[in-house]
Amino acid sequence: MKLSNISLGENVVIDPTTSINNVKIADNVKIAKLCSIYGSEKNQLEIGQSSYVGMFSILNGFSRKLTVGKHVSIAQNVNIMTDSGPNASEEMQKIFPLISGEVQIGDHSWIGANAIIMPGVHLGKFCVVAANSFVNKSFPDYSMIGGNPAKLIKTLLSPDEI
Repeated sequence: MKLSNISLGENVVIDPTTSINNVKIADNVKIAKLCSIYGSEKNQLEIGQSSYVGMFSILNGFSRKLTVGKHVSIAQNVNIMTDSGPNASEEMQKIFPLISGEVQIGDHSWIGANAIIMPGVHLGKFCVVAANSFVNKSFPDYSMIGGNPAKLIKTLLSPDEI
């Protein structure tokens, strides 16, 4: 494994079974075991301060920018990708072209277990993604979403309104 272009803040805890490359990780981030988290030299993946990534998660920011905000909770077995498609078959790509797009996860968001977030998705601040959801479109701040494909379940109150 090639390790390069890695910037770690203070008090970062990464389980030794996790693979990282081309990442910028802010202070107080915790990453559990057996994750794969990578960007590219051109697209450094960023994780904001005090965020958490659960075990077996994949954060693929290779082809486009992937940004995880501050205080984001990512449960286990989450897959966030900036590209998708049948990359081994040019013939299949004629039917199902490769897709790619920047992904942003807003501050204080919570991504439930087994969620899949597709290329081009932007989630606002304080978004909640239900477990087992397939997210293929963007949602604004304070959205609670879920399903396959994910849809708006309800709009949350801001912490100031509670």
